[in-house]
Amino acid sequence: MKSIACFLVLSALTSAAFAQENFKCPDDFGFYPHHRSCDKYWKCDNNAAELKTCGNGLAFDNSDPKYLTENCDYLHNVDCGDRTEIEPAISTPHCSRLYGIFYDDKKCDVFWSCWNGEASRYQCPPGLAYDREDRVCKWSDQVPECKAEEVGGGFACPAPGEITNSGTFSRHAHPDDCRKYYICLEGVPREYGCPIGTVFKIGDADGTGNCEDPEDVPGCEDYYGDLDLKSIRKSELLAGTGNYGSSRPQAAPAPAPRPNKPRPPQPARNAPESADN
Repeated sequence: MKSIACFLVLSALTSAAFAQENFKCPDDFGFYPHHRSCDKYWKCDNNAAELKTCGNGLAFDNSDPKYLTENCDYLHNVDCGDRTEIEPAISTPHCSRLYGIFYDDKKCDVFWSCWNGEASRYQCPPGLAYDREDRVCKWSDQVPECKAEEVGGGFACPAPGEITNSGTFSRHAHPDDCRKYYICLEGVPREYGCPIGTVFKIGDADGTGNCEDPEDVPGCEDYYGDLDLKSIRKSELLAGTGNYGSSRPQAAPAPAPRPNKPRPPQPARNAPESADN
């Protein structure tokens, strides 16, 4: 009985290997998805088929209807459909697979871009946290896994009714950084930063303030040191980005297609791959 069982297993493996090795190229040249695996594909050249495997953490993008594109992309960018099989994960520090974008286990505003197992650290802008599902930086209160104090330095908004005549929002100085401040919206703190060349000046009434010149803010006069602020302000005004002394909060940064930092390396065409022997 044992020998029969071994024979059946061997026959099944042989049949599977035979089916893979006998892929017939539909055309002389092209790149075709594997029928079961999402990270494997067939490369046809002169009507000869070669089985290829994308880098660990990448999948074959079969969106080209003409099958002329050889492209491996991040797993989360590829619709695998019925191609459910995938190579086992190969992990390195901060990388669940050799290629991909992964969240940090300890800090919710940090994520890692991994390329061939090498991890590059990225941090969301102040007040934002990395959303694991959408893979963008959002306000920390919009990310379930993140606590506001993790990215807000422990700042807590005043209790309802504590500040009179504050309107729909209130502004509060950052305890450690002259350029930063918090806006409280319905009890939720969100961290902002004044335009470069300015610092936050606490207003006359509780919960108010504006971005002003450092020389007009006691204790923050030397915030920028020896930087030429006049040249910085002139360049910002010419670019239309100056926003000095505004009485309204700056617009919240809209979630970008990619996290709002220098873009991590993107899978290129002819992405790293390994040939199956």
